[in-house]
Amino acid sequence: MSIDQAVSKPAPATPRFEPAADVLSGETADIYFERTAAILRAEHLDPIVTMEIFARADAILCGAEESLAYLREILGNGKRFDHQPLVESLHDGDAISRKEVVMRISARYSAFGLYETAILGILAQSTGWATAARHIVDVAAPIPVIGFGARHVHPSVADQMDYASVVGGCIGASTPAGARMAGLAPTGTMPHALILIFGDTVRAVEAFDRHIDPDVPRIALVDTFKDEAEESVRVADALGERLWGVRLDTPSERGRVTADLVKEVRARLDLAGHPNVRIVVSGGLDADRITYFKEAGAPVDSFAVGSAISDASPVDFTGDLKEIDGRPIAKRGRIPGRTDNPRLERIDLDA
Repeated sequence: MSIDQAVSKPAPATPRFEPAADVLSGETADIYFERTAAILRAEHLDPIVTMEIFARADAILCGAEESLAYLREILGNGKRFDHQPLVESLHDGDAISRKEVVMRISARYSAFGLYETAILGILAQSTGWATAARHIVDVAAPIPVIGFGARHVHPSVADQMDYASVVGGCIGASTPAGARMAGLAPTGTMPHALILIFGDTVRAVEAFDRHIDPDVPRIALVDTFKDEAEESVRVADALGERLWGVRLDTPSERGRVTADLVKEVRARLDLAGHPNVRIVVSGGLDADRITYFKEAGAPVDSFAVGSAISDASPVDFTGDLKEIDGRPIAKRGRIPGRTDNPRLERIDLDA
């Protein structure tokens, strides 16, 4: 899928998440949940409880589908209990309000209590990424944003981060795993390493054009050796109509990408007969930098954003027991009993 064909859209209804063995074993849980399970077994206590999960801030929900994948593994997939579990949830991409219940679980405590840490963590981190992405996307609109944050996170969560950026509104993500999770093809240009090895931008771009699938957009990185405007025209002359765009990633040591530079590149491409070549801007972009480009009238066709999304703080989620064996209950500061939220959807745990 080329960048111009991609559109901002909600994540697919059933992205594929594979529950991790160390999470299912309880190795990643706070130890007091394991100790609680041991105490309750010894005391022969295993009530039917209802837990509600809510966020501490307005946000774009993400991590619900992954959490539900764990709950299906734990409570569904043909398992039978003396009390059939019930799970209700909102979904990835939903805008949520502070303290709105986003998920409700009713089951024997022993069936799911150990996994509270994992579910809260999945929701917190993923929602933080998605919410940050939505903020960037809203600021950039109508110019599209591509998520390029994988290099700023541990590789074990890079796919979830890329997926969350798409849930937040990015039109693409850079890693194959994250893009696949979001139902997209990965989006990317080329690294400086490729150009440095070839010793010339045009030679590197021509090699890319020879060997990479024709469906992949040809986007040339043009800040490695020469003036960006000069390199843009050189690669446009070399590839002609096959060149989708150029990417400006000028480092801070050389003054970063500026609005004036974008305007010059656009003007020189147009004068050289290449009005259809797009301009992608990257390099330390955040909401303030994007606002600067827009207010200056820089003709940017898309922004590639990394750390402004990947560095987002998690959104705090809380899980509360609100019923025990049908009896309304809550700790101080909370209202006992179920909290009404007609937006919650009953989840098929055997799907």
